[in-house]
Amino acid sequence: MAFSLLHLLLSLIISLSSLSNFSASSSSPENNNQNDGGKTFIVQVQPDSKPSIFPTHHDWYSSSLSSLSSSSSQPPTILHTYSTVFHGFSAKLSPSQANQLQSLSHVISLIPEQVRHIHTTRSPEFLGLRTTDPAGLLKESDFGSDLVIGVIDTGIWPERQSFHDRELGPIPTKWKGSCVAGKDFAANLCNRKLIGARFFSAGFESTNGKMNETTEYRSPRDSDGHGTHTASIAAGRYVFPASTLGYAKGVAAGMAPKARLAAYKVCWSAGCYDSDILAAFDAAVADGCDVVSLSVGGVVVPYYLDAIAIGAFGASDAGVFVSASAGNGGPGGLTVTNVAPWVTTVGAGTIDRDFPADVKLGNGRTIPGMSVYSGPGLAAGRMYPLVYADSEGSDGYSSSLCLEGSLSQDLVKGKIVVCDRGINSRAAKGDVVRKAGGVGMILANGVFDGEGLVADCHVLPATAVGAATGDEIRRYITAASKSKSPPTATIVFKGTRIRVRPAPVVASFSARGPNPQAPEILKPDVIAPGLNILAAWPDKIGPSGVASDKRNTEFNILSGTSMACPHVSGLAALLKAAHPDWSPAAIRSALMTTAYTVDNRGETMLDESSGNTSTVMDFGAGHVHPQKAMDPGLVYDITSYDYVNFLCNYNYTTKNIQTVTRKLANCNGAKRAGHAGNLNYPSLSVVFQQYGKHKMNTHFIRTVTNVGDPKSVYQVRISPPAGTTVTVEPERLAFRRVGQKLNFLVRVHALAVKLSPGSTSVTSGSIVWSDGKHTVTSPLVVTMQQPL
Repeated sequence: MAFSLLHLLLSLIISLSSLSNFSASSSSPENNNQNDGGKTFIVQVQPDSKPSIFPTHHDWYSSSLSSLSSSSSQPPTILHTYSTVFHGFSAKLSPSQANQLQSLSHVISLIPEQVRHIHTTRSPEFLGLRTTDPAGLLKESDFGSDLVIGVIDTGIWPERQSFHDRELGPIPTKWKGSCVAGKDFAANLCNRKLIGARFFSAGFESTNGKMNETTEYRSPRDSDGHGTHTASIAAGRYVFPASTLGYAKGVAAGMAPKARLAAYKVCWSAGCYDSDILAAFDAAVADGCDVVSLSVGGVVVPYYLDAIAIGAFGASDAGVFVSASAGNGGPGGLTVTNVAPWVTTVGAGTIDRDFPADVKLGNGRTIPGMSVYSGPGLAAGRMYPLVYADSEGSDGYSSSLCLEGSLSQDLVKGKIVVCDRGINSRAAKGDVVRKAGGVGMILANGVFDGEGLVADCHVLPATAVGAATGDEIRRYITAASKSKSPPTATIVFKGTRIRVRPAPVVASFSARGPNPQAPEILKPDVIAPGLNILAAWPDKIGPSGVASDKRNTEFNILSGTSMACPHVSGLAALLKAAHPDWSPAAIRSALMTTAYTVDNRGETMLDESSGNTSTVMDFGAGHVHPQKAMDPGLVYDITSYDYVNFLCNYNYTTKNIQTVTRKLANCNGAKRAGHAGNLNYPSLSVVFQQYGKHKMNTHFIRTVTNVGDPKSVYQVRISPPAGTTVTVEPERLAFRRVGQKLNFLVRVHALAVKLSPGSTSVTSGSIVWSDGKHTVTSPLVVTMQQPL
């Protein structure tokens, strides 16, 4: 696999630009001043430094802010205080106030706030989770009962049947959370299923002003739909019948149907603000969540400037499993987000179900498409005039994208319109066509989107086609327009199709590696179902998400790594219920080492964007396999101090490490122990800089813990990456008891490859341990870089 010099340079420029902005703010906060009103900072303090004269930390923080000199008559006010995963507070500060605060002896760091965005059934059956099985993960975990999943998102619509509490036992006694009342959300809307609901808006309102309560709820209620959807994927109850506009009919269920849910609303109309996200992490851990699910992301920055990484470390340190979406920036490389090694990063794959809606052209060609449309259809057997607005002499750019107000009614009335993807939402383009009098839409992927198709709930007859077939349709329009037979087409909707082959396929939009922050840690970790996923949906929001869409549906079909993440969150709850003593790292290890990379044809999974074979940079360790994850045989466990050593080996300063971990680090021992790649991660990755060298080598030290049979012997099987020699010592691991730990050493020798300056190649193999019953697979990735 090769990455072009141009792509690497562009990624490097973006990364360096982000780093320079944020690093400058750490030492000189005035560089981040966005306006005269200041900027929100998350302030980390040394909690033990609180003078006894202050009854609470909040009083102490308020006093610190009051002491700041300012041209304003009003001192800054505290937005949030943090005491569980982080120690400190957030406040909006002027540049001079930020500088003064940073000079105080008890202040460790100031972290500038980022704004994040959401990464926007048959999947339990596809994953092998069947209620009829006499044994297996669902039965062994009692369907996740008494485990609590905290969903940090856009809130929740509590009345949905997916969140009923019939036949559930009492709320777990460990639970310390609450149901916070607010606009259109009474505290009694929580029950034995939805046991907690909170909202955090201070960071959002500090930047944007008071929220518009005519369009948003000042409460945990969901005004977007994303949070309701992700929560029901993670832990929705069984609901029958379920469908979206007649599509995907059947039983809807989340991964852990009896797990309890707690909703933490942090995302608003302008995005999800770091100070609110960190407050949600703080509350979720204090409340007693076992799993935190976060389908939100943003720019990748160093961990000490990343509120999600900091909050997730505090959660992991408390024994809470954190899963996060990898992002929807695919299929390009270096697009993966949420890359901290203590976070399980989830990409998206397809399931064996789709919704075909084909385009029939006037020349007899049939073009495959995808759509979820239910409404007045196109007349059967009739062909409609077909137009691509860019070819009709109008404002080519905006009209080709079908942007608001760009289409002339004279050009499109009564016609099917071809619209290019980009700028506005896919469903919004159909609304633009409808308002201009068009009768249908063909949504064509751009080159970057490739051939991946997403089924949307369109407001008029519409379908999505790939980039290559979109080009074919445009060529047909051009050729037919010059002939005596003007271009025509129709759309044929074929409903729901199951048992699709091949599946799974890596979704085109799913963000890809390499890891832009730490290439020694392979990201994403795994993929899970994320394309065209059926889950719960609120009232008062049409399934298309378009304001003019007044349809109501209890379920909706959405796509994104946002949908993949809660699949893994629910699976983690099931694994934690079956194995209460497993750490978050052990759960991730079980999911990774038992993941698979072959589809239902028995061949390596494909990349939806190109149709080519996918790689470890696309799927990480592979697609999750829940039943095998319940009994992985061996796990790669990691402690919080192992992560500290990892940061030491990444040359983080003591202060940087304290910002992330709240721990004072002595890095001398860690650096003597090796390199960052020696973190006890289930995957192994090395980057070699060639610099004219002919031979290069490195080593990995790993420790595995026996969670299988008491007396078991594992033999190693090595599949070396191309161009390398790999050895493992010892080749045999003999365990005498459950819980026993044994070490092994992996040596990698690589020969230089011919590369142009600035280019990179990636090859992969695997290290597999097997005792005849369990197969424990670790990807081994070798990246060769040729410096400029």
